[in-house]
Amino acid sequence: MELPLKDFLQALAIQRWDDHRYYHHSRINQALHFISALSFIVAYVLLFVDPASAALLAWGVSMSTRQAGHFFFEPKGYDHVNQATHEHKEDIKVGYNLRRKVVLMMVWVAMPVVLWLSPSVGGLIAPAVGFDGWLHDVGMAWLALGVGGLLFRTVHLFFLVDVQTGLVWVTKILTDPFHDAMLYWRAPLALLRGELIDPMLHAQQGSHHS
Repeated sequence: MELPLKDFLQALAIQRWDDHRYYHHSRINQALHFISALSFIVAYVLLFVDPASAALLAWGVSMSTRQAGHFFFEPKGYDHVNQATHEHKEDIKVGYNLRRKVVLMMVWVAMPVVLWLSPSVGGLIAPAVGFDGWLHDVGMAWLALGVGGLLFRTVHLFFLVDVQTGLVWVTKILTDPFHDAMLYWRAPLALLRGELIDPMLHAQQGSHHS
């Protein structure tokens, strides 16, 4: 089993490297990913105690800061570091590109509205009592959306590419909070120095991953 594990870890390193060098040039985006990573780690712990609250934290803080970084602060022009257009990067992205994320975020926003207007969701669940009950149901709905989103893209990648790519991607996503916390903790310090864009010297010089 040594070789498959080695291949798996190498593929994981490549996906992580590509994600960093292609999609995290903005120091604001990096700093938001650091905040997202810390809150995701708290949500992971909370998951064992209060799943609904864990999902509210994960989606309400972790995902919103993370995606705001990508949507609003990450440069969308030509990537001189990697010699690639934004369109090319979106086409080759393994996980959720911006188009797919828009759909995911629309469902995320719609869920609380649906539960508010129809607490029983047409008789599918026991209707919530009071604001706390509604908030709990929103949390559970968001938890289901998170799990569903991960499973959908993982299985999708099984057919689009291969099983290993799907398993590597879901492993990357689940471990991103720990990896991002280590990778981007310096970003707030860079912002304090007035550096808005990471010069990405390590990417320009090349890497054994590239």
